Amino acid sequence: MSRNVTRYPVEGPNALWQIYRTVSPWKGVKNFICIQAARYCPILPLKNWIYRHLLGMKVGEHAAFGLMVMVDVFFPENITIGDNSVIGYNTTILAHEYLIKEYRLGQVLIGSNVLIGANTTILPGVTIGDGAVIAAGSVVHKSVPAGAFVGGNPLRELRRSDSKTEEDAHSSSVPASDE
Repeated sequence: MSRNVTRYPVEGPNALWQIYRTVSPWKGVKNFICIQAARYCPILPLKNWIYRHLLGMKVGEHAAFGLMVMVDVFFPENITIGDNSVIGYNTTILAHEYLIKEYRLGQVLIGSNVLIGANTTILPGVTIGDGAVIAAGSVVHKSVPAGAFVGGNPLRELRRSDSKTEEDAHSSSVPASDE
């Protein structure tokens, strides 16, 4: 599954130098302040209120954003998060890319009951299906089907041992304490 982005060619300096031809600088400043408040906010309902009401994101019931999550500053309204999903610490969710000769915009659709590990980067134009798990530190550069367990850079499907349950796999990966 690939990404669904719209491409906009530019002439002259690179597209980032031309950003305020595509988005108001005041929108960028307002969104930046709201996003920074949400990044440090430990109160999940307040954080979701900021995303929904001040940034225009579509955030499902009981969606949980870890500390330091960075959502797109210029196009947060292009991000949708489903019910009961967890976005891990320091994850970046982008709905735009400014390149040399073009910029790209795309919706980011994250389903319900999705787990996204810490320090993941999600690029514009991807859909992550319901119940998917994204391993920590991944770069999501293509869409992920429902129920998939993926990770890495480049993103690939990861396999788990059939003999272990999810709880067994987690507990066996946590090192024992020396105390």
